[in-house]
Amino acid sequence: MENSRRTFLKIAGISALGLSTKPVYDAFAVSGEHGEKRETAVVPQKGALTAKRWAMVIDTTKFESAKDLEPIIEACHKIHNVPVFENKRHEIKWIWEEEFGHAFPDLENEHINDRIKSLPFLVLCNHCEDAPCVRACPTQATFKQEDGIVAMDFHRCIGCRFCMAACPYGSRSFNFRDPRPFIKETNKKFPTRMRGVVEKCNFCSELLAEGKQPACVEASNGALVFGDLEDPESEVRKLLKSNYTIRRKSALGTGPAIYYIV
Repeated sequence: MENSRRTFLKIAGISALGLSTKPVYDAFAVSGEHGEKRETAVVPQKGALTAKRWAMVIDTTKFESAKDLEPIIEACHKIHNVPVFENKRHEIKWIWEEEFGHAFPDLENEHINDRIKSLPFLVLCNHCEDAPCVRACPTQATFKQEDGIVAMDFHRCIGCRFCMAACPYGSRSFNFRDPRPFIKETNKKFPTRMRGVVEKCNFCSELLAEGKQPACVEASNGALVFGDLEDPESEVRKLLKSNYTIRRKSALGTGPAIYYIV
């Protein structure tokens, strides 16, 4: 009964959006006839960067103002065809700035350090170890890769927004309007989305498959470090060992993969 219900939801969702189960291009192909057992959202190429569990360390001491974050946000949004809407209610965000109190409400107190209190923090999908969005998605449009990345198959998204309700970090955006007319310069190497589809940061899986670092990391001048959390010799592990770090809402038990040096 459960399998029949799940199959029906997948077919109904795809039909409602007028989408094909065939990916736009091979980099987003999935394994399995119907994609039930997907190990990755992309097809790794020779020289691809791999890890047992990807993680990111953000060194907030290297930021002084919101202007320092602009090139990082721009790099991410440009390469992933993130639209720019005039109406903030329709805003799509993969990575954005947030004040400490909103990013870390469980750590805020009235005597917080002035630098921390006024500092803008970069926030994005936390690619949680135990991701509630994955459990909430009825069509497996959101799924967990073997390398820890919480990926999305845009073709399977039926726009129910259950994943948005489940995510405690507000890391997902919904396309209330057709985003394509609002993309300044389309990157043809990455698929555009359509109205009624949820989207979020993917840790630049498509770049990792080509042996490249995430766009935000490349644009950060060393403030963002990306690597294998399971490798004791990786740069992220070395930073975590030598610095005090915090994570967003870690008490929830989701296991965020984004660490902040403060």
